[in-house]
Amino acid sequence: MTSPQEDKLGLEDNEIKCKVVLLGKSGVGKTSIISRYISNTFKESLMTTPGANFITKKVEFPESKKTIKFEIWDTAGQERYRSLAKVFYNNASACILVYDITKKDSFDDVRDYWIPELKNNAPKNIILVLAGNKSDLYLNEQVNDEEGKALAKKHNAIYLRTSAKLNSSIDEVFNNIGNKYLNPDMEITSNLTKEEMIQKSEKLRRDKIKLENNNNNNNNNNKKKCC
Repeated sequence: MTSPQEDKLGLEDNEIKCKVVLLGKSGVGKTSIISRYISNTFKESLMTTPGANFITKKVEFPESKKTIKFEIWDTAGQERYRSLAKVFYNNASACILVYDITKKDSFDDVRDYWIPELKNNAPKNIILVLAGNKSDLYLNEQVNDEEGKALAKKHNAIYLRTSAKLNSSIDEVFNNIGNKYLNPDMEITSNLTKEEMIQKSEKLRRDKIKLENNNNNNNNNNKKKCC
């Protein structure tokens, strides 16, 4: 994966390129996610992507004072195109693994084929995102939230449930990628369960209290010494 400090030819000083590839079975909504993200549009019916499509979008990240130029590749989901996908992810910065929450086989495909494939052939530091798409159809879900989070956590992947139709968590997918790309050491918390998030919050609260008590004790000791 190209680092944020490299490959800046033809870019502004504060602009960084980030190659993102979407993978997953045909019909899971990869093209719809991109269409919603790029032009804020959604169509109920889209033609199957032949081979791959390419599009870019620039996004500012004010905290880092950087602009990321996302180079987004939408790959075909049919099995006959799988060998072609290597051309796109072998030097990618991030990969969005998309499955349809109403189709268990699309989740199994990500778990059993795409993740092992990326582990073996993609850059070692590639950012992985697991996107459970079509969350608006939750009444028909075959893959629940806990299953998605467990798989994401196992592989240190960012996890989000998305809906291109309702424009739910689409921007968050790319914002998470951008923040992780700019800050590689950033901890991933989106794959934690509700219980784990509560435990983490409680630990942070205890650590904060402990730090404040230590600071107060140090201040009191300093006052005693100077008096």
